[in-house]
Amino acid sequence: MSNDLYAVVGNPISHSKSPRIHSLFARQTGEAMEYTAIQAPLDDFAGTVAEFFRAGGCGLNVTVPFKEQAWALADRRAVRAEKAGAANTLYRDQAGDLVADNTDGQGLVTDLTVNHGIALAGCKLLVLGAGGAVRGVLGPLLAAGPASLTLANRTVSRAQALVELFADEAGETGLSACGFDTPDQPFDLIINGTSASLQGDLPPLSQAVIDRHTQVYDMMYAATTTPFNQWALDQGAAQAVDGLGMLVEQAAESFRIWRGVSPQTAPVMAALRS
Repeated sequence: MSNDLYAVVGNPISHSKSPRIHSLFARQTGEAMEYTAIQAPLDDFAGTVAEFFRAGGCGLNVTVPFKEQAWALADRRAVRAEKAGAANTLYRDQAGDLVADNTDGQGLVTDLTVNHGIALAGCKLLVLGAGGAVRGVLGPLLAAGPASLTLANRTVSRAQALVELFADEAGETGLSACGFDTPDQPFDLIINGTSASLQGDLPPLSQAVIDRHTQVYDMMYAATTTPFNQWALDQGAAQAVDGLGMLVEQAAESFRIWRGVSPQTAPVMAALRS
């Protein structure tokens, strides 16, 4: 019996850890599946997706720069993908419709709360950035019930647009937007959703946003401490976590959607760190 075929699609894609993550999940759970990486042409993502499923593929993960296209391509979308405006998980349902989901936010919340014991409920939260990465996780962050969520971005109007888009999901959470240089009080948790860290740059934040109780989370990950996390630790932050756990947890959620099985993530994270 042949294995069910899954893949991650992006451009570039050679750096992706997803094939190793899902191979480890499959080995752990005994699921008969094969997971590969596909580099789609920048001008023909839709054709790549169509060919994959035509050849009998069962599910796709989608990464940069195709998440918005995946969202637009779908016949229907999961609730959490709808407002995110992006999808990282695709599959065909029993009717043959292409379904889009977004597991990034669930992956982030699980990594924060379960893996690192960081409380979101009732916390004072600062989120940096207003691009696709942040838009994709805002819904699950708000659902976790922080007391306040401040969105800071270089272009304040982009942050304000997200505040307006997600206002109906804020509930009791005070949701607001500002520039990077505006916050001047300490936060319980700061999440860096900008890509500046990868270039070695830092958002122009006041060091006043950090005190000895502040925990920080960089959605990027690297073999060494990210520049943002190092800056936060230098200011006296209590804890700094990178986004590798988010990567593994969002993959686990995709795996559960496709296979109906929830893999253990801790041994996979340990394998990736070693």
